[in-house]
Amino acid sequence: MSAPPTSRRVDGPAGTAEVLDTGALVLRWAPAGRDPVLFAPPGAGSEAGMPPHAGIPVCWPWFGPGPQPEAPAHGIARGALWQYRGTITDGDVATVTHRLTPDEATSPWWPHPYRLDLEVTLGPSLTLRLSTSNLGDEPFVVGEALHAYLAVGDVREVRVGGLDGATFHDKVAGEDRVQEGDLVLTGETDRVYRSAAPVVITDPVLGRRLVVETDGAADRVVWNPWSEKAAGIDDIGAHWPRFVCVEAANALADVVTVAPGATHTLTYRLTVEDL
Repeated sequence: MSAPPTSRRVDGPAGTAEVLDTGALVLRWAPAGRDPVLFAPPGAGSEAGMPPHAGIPVCWPWFGPGPQPEAPAHGIARGALWQYRGTITDGDVATVTHRLTPDEATSPWWPHPYRLDLEVTLGPSLTLRLSTSNLGDEPFVVGEALHAYLAVGDVREVRVGGLDGATFHDKVAGEDRVQEGDLVLTGETDRVYRSAAPVVITDPVLGRRLVVETDGAADRVVWNPWSEKAAGIDDIGAHWPRFVCVEAANALADVVTVAPGATHTLTYRLTVEDL
């Protein structure tokens, strides 16, 4: 039997966190004196294999279905064993870094020389910086997302603000639309918003707001499978009301071309406020 994934734990004055080497998955984060901010179903991170539907998976170098049916959904990074580069503590803030190269993850659908670095800064807020470096002689195109599962009291009670007026592709309905007002989830939701604005998730059940800010991301993805689809996802199941995914992405028409010798960075910042 394979060993469970190695985790890097941070426990300090600013709060607690856990980052797995597999997928460089930020599995848990809770600022001091607050409830957990990331959704993690019971047992998440305790078994080897693909990362769970939890925390903040790294989708790279494509988002959604792969270039061929046999290619893994959401790319090669989330199932790979990343290099742990170390943890640096500066006062109340800890920074955990991981790296992925072709030595750890290759694919016939991704034959490019690359370096992928994830820097996770854990303090009163949480910041992830995902940097893609092109080490080859030809440009390549990257689709990507930081697929954050945000813990909520009941997804049917939350309001997602900051997207008013944004165009989005509704993957459930298969059509493009424009958001009017706050988003209130009432069923299966899978939307790619073309927006770089801050997003605020207001959660009256837990009495808090989660504020999402990004750099280097053209899109926001909002996802929840709802009850019927969640029943077919082993580690979500009946826990589906306990999260909403609000992701930073470069997807669909907003994939990124990285020139030879260049680096593109996608940043995701998460802050908690009381209602």
